[in-house]
Amino acid sequence: MDNFLKNSKTIIGMIHVDALPGTPKSTFGLSQIIAKAKAEARLYKQAGVDILAIENMHDVPYCNQTVGPEIVAAMTVVGYEVKNTTGLPCGIQILAGANVEALGVAHAAGLDFIRAEGFVFSHVADEGLIDGQAAKILRYRKQIGADDILVLTDIKKKHSSHAITADVDITEVAHAAEFFLSDGVIVTGVATGTSASLDELTRVKASVDIPVLVGSGVTIDNVDDYLAIADGLIIGSYFKENGHWTEPVSLKRVETFMKHIYKLRSKNQ
Repeated sequence: MDNFLKNSKTIIGMIHVDALPGTPKSTFGLSQIIAKAKAEARLYKQAGVDILAIENMHDVPYCNQTVGPEIVAAMTVVGYEVKNTTGLPCGIQILAGANVEALGVAHAAGLDFIRAEGFVFSHVADEGLIDGQAAKILRYRKQIGADDILVLTDIKKKHSSHAITADVDITEVAHAAEFFLSDGVIVTGVATGTSASLDELTRVKASVDIPVLVGSGVTIDNVDDYLAIADGLIIGSYFKENGHWTEPVSLKRVETFMKHIYKLRSKNQ
């Protein structure tokens, strides 16, 4: 499997798909949802973002480690359209912890990776107890012939209590994820838009040989520090109007950010 994230300093732009049909905040029909996701994908490509990701973050309250067929069907169509609109690599996360469903969607839509919460150990999230699913996820990936799809895994993830594993350091969780064949681990802050700890990031990066990404709180003010350590950054909130994940993607914010990234890359060549 070709891991396109290893030592690449990749910027991943997040598309927060509008609330899907059947969820409590659903307002738009699927055609409108698809059109908006495609429009944001085009903005990201225009601004020079490397990779895209889609996520059903507006589907609150989230289900716990499973979703209905209506969500799988909708995200498959959205993912297919986003990927084929831009030609950029694209990944998916289906909240909360619906990792097997995300793999099925990625396989059907031709996507390149999933972001999986609940890979190793357990934690208590907004939705309740999230258990490790590494065996289930990777066996399913093998069964459907989807070995080319990367499984990137959150460790000590945001919006969660980690009292259950308070005696397990984040580096031990990273080691466990690597041992259980994760294709990359994701370090976050305590909530969406909250900066990840540079100390934790540094220690995780030094402890594993798989890609390490930052999954929350990246801004133009701290990106230099993060990219000095991490292999890639997943950015949602900062790329939106007013820096809030619920707002539309801001072309100006993304372009300004990516111009800064290009300067960093040219200095390091």
